[in-house]
Parts: sequence; structure tokens; C-alpha cells
Amino acid sequence: MKNLSTATFGGGCFWCVEAVIQRLKGVETIKSGFSDGFIKNPAYREVCTGRTGHAEVIQVTFDSDIISYHDLLTVFMTSHDPTTLNRQGGDNGTQYRSIVLYHNELQKKIAEQVFEEVQTVYTDPIVTQLKPFEVFYEAEDYHQDYYNNNQEARYCQLVIDPKVQKLKKMYADKLIS
Repeated sequence: MKNLSTATFGGGCFWCVEAVIQRLKGVETIKSGFSDGFIKNPAYREVCTGRTGHAEVIQVTFDSDIISYHDLLTVFMTSHDPTTLNRQGGDNGTQYRSIVLYHNELQKKIAEQVFEEVQTVYTDPIVTQLKPFEVFYEAEDYHQDYYNNNQEARYCQLVIDPKVQKLKKMYADKLIS
């Protein structure tokens, strides 16, 4: 029997975060969407304006008997730059902020621990927000499984491919065969 849990976090463009996390053993489902904003059910075009307050995030269902929340967050925190405020690479705006939305107090405690552990990897301080999860709005269908469906796209080749290659190098033991 599976021991399923949910995690929600964002670190820049959700296409990048999704492409990395979906390659991990134990990840059951993954959806790209929006959270931590102030309007209900926003569309991508609205979130892109930066005026809805939402962050681009992924929501992951994972089997914690296969991958722990700690390991999931460690991969996440080392696959993007958690030291840049409202920016990842060329993507700028509050919708691209680094954020972890915890679903319970144990996730909050684990996230605080992971932040402290990975801080040693970075020179600048981690600015990732840590907030309680409230609501998740799934993005439009064309955003789901974006990298796998669009690997020939220039953005995928220039921005996402290097992240996937880094994942393969750093966490080969945690990847789906």
C-alpha cells in the first residue's frame, strides 16, 4: 500500500520545477499551477502580469515510503536558485518567487531543516518563502507535462535541459530508471 503525501512549492517557471521533480522515484502525480495569490482561479495570462499575487508552483503527490519530503525538498532547493528574490534566470516577477507551501507542521519543520542544510551550498542567504498552504489552482492543460511534450522548444533546450542534466548528475540514485 502506498503512503501518499502532498507537497506544493515553486522556484521560478513551473515548467522547470515540474521537469526536475517528475523524474524522481516515488513521485505519483504532478500538476503545474498557481498558489499564494488573492484572486480565485486565475488564468496564466493574469498571473503573468504579477498583479494576482500568485506564484507559479507545482503540486506533487508522492509516496513517502519511496522518497521523503526531506529528500524532495532538498532536490527542489538545489535545482533552482533560492537566493534570488522574485527571479530565476531571465524570468522576473513575484510569480517566479521561490516558495514552499507546507501542508502541516511536520512539513514546516522539515522545510526549516532543509533550508538550514542547503544554506551551506549558497554564498547568499536563502530567500525562499515558507508559508502555510491554502489553495492550489491548476494551470491550463498546455502547461502540464510541458518539458516532456516540448523538448524541441528553445526554452526547454536552453533553460530546462541544463536543470535536468544537473539533476541526473547530482541525484542519479533518486531517478526513475
